[in-house]
Amino acid sequence: MGVEEHKEAAEAIGQISFAVITVSDSRHEAEDESGKLIRERVQEAGHRLVGYQVLKNDLAAIQREISHLVEAKVGCIITSGGTGVGRRDVTIEGVAPLLDKSLEGFGEIFRYLSFQEVGSAALMSRAMAGTSRGTLIFCLPGSPKAVKLALERLILPELKHLIRELQR
Repeated sequence: MGVEEHKEAAEAIGQISFAVITVSDSRHEAEDESGKLIRERVQEAGHRLVGYQVLKNDLAAIQREISHLVEAKVGCIITSGGTGVGRRDVTIEGVAPLLDKSLEGFGEIFRYLSFQEVGSAALMSRAMAGTSRGTLIFCLPGSPKAVKLALERLILPELKHLIRELQR
């Protein structure tokens, strides 16, 4: 079965539950443009929001919330923020140990697409994706432009296909 047949079969996947976590020391829900964008776009695509939270750059808090959502069998978790190289950026350190499998291609392609938009600054992004006990997890930078790029070019076009493969 080729990629097109896999994608066609994946269209049978219905609504996917998802949660959004914004990681920031400075943003609150009212200023969270990226979190709002994720929630809107994924719901517009027909999926069901089951959780949203703004967390500080706190390793233990990030791991607790991700673990809780994985345990609750949420289909997809999308984080925004905390993926840079600053000393307070700990989203990747919080999520990576919880993954069963990494999807290296996500980060590689995201940085390639980002490079086309912002140039060499793209190398500072540590965006990543993987799976944890049947849940897809995407860790995105905090900028609305980066979130839009990841959602439109990578996540939404492949979400059902990824879920189908994960459930096989």
